[in-house]
Amino acid sequence: AVTISAAISQQTDISIGNVIGSNIFNLGFILGGTAIIHPITTSSKLFNRDGLFLLMTTALIFFLFFGFDGWTPNDSFTIIEGILLFSLLIGYIAFLFIKKDPPEEVHPHTASWKSYAFFMIGLFLIVYGGHLMVKHASSVAHYLGVSDWVIAVTIVAAGTSAPEFATSISAALKGRHGIALGNLIGSDIFNLLGVLGLAGMINPTLIGEDIYSSVFLLVIMVGLTLFMIRTNWRISRAEGTILVVINLVRWYYDFTPG
Repeated sequence: AVTISAAISQQTDISIGNVIGSNIFNLGFILGGTAIIHPITTSSKLFNRDGLFLLMTTALIFFLFFGFDGWTPNDSFTIIEGILLFSLLIGYIAFLFIKKDPPEEVHPHTASWKSYAFFMIGLFLIVYGGHLMVKHASSVAHYLGVSDWVIAVTIVAAGTSAPEFATSISAALKGRHGIALGNLIGSDIFNLLGVLGLAGMINPTLIGEDIYSSVFLLVIMVGLTLFMIRTNWRISRAEGTILVVINLVRWYYDFTPG
């Protein structure tokens, strides 16, 4: 909601910054914090299917933003690139549907009118909250003496990633490590292909210089996370601490003048 609202409002730094920042936050503070609380057991299936796809998706974003593909004159993010990303998401979802695991046995449950009402209220609050966050993000940035990009890639990103934090912590404590990790990897893939792709289709835009260091950090975070997943098929507390520290250093760097 935040990224789409920012794209419609032509606030490029917030639109793109929220996506990149959320992905970094997911792999840093959330995955790292979850591993510190409870080490996460990983699997080859998650690594080979979802992890490597996230790596390829992140590499594609890197090349698109840095203009190595020849499609981005003047460092712009075009409609064609937005369509490309969104199409890849559709293909990925179709692949998951075809290769899906046998469904678990569930007990039939009929949703009451209250469930639908709460769903609609929640959806409204998400959309309206995203609008308010975009509307006031620039004011917060000016008050703190930093750019819109810094606010988007840090504070706004942290706010939009809060649900992933709650889900991953809860899943890890219940021993459902696949959900704890898959939730974050899936969220990152959806952010890059779905949210960023849709934002590019809504409002093609020029890419500012602030984006480069953040995209480079995202590539490093994805690579480091996959390395940790593959090492003994477990993300330890020590590895979680490394992820969190990297993000703390990044935030300090972002908010330090000069």
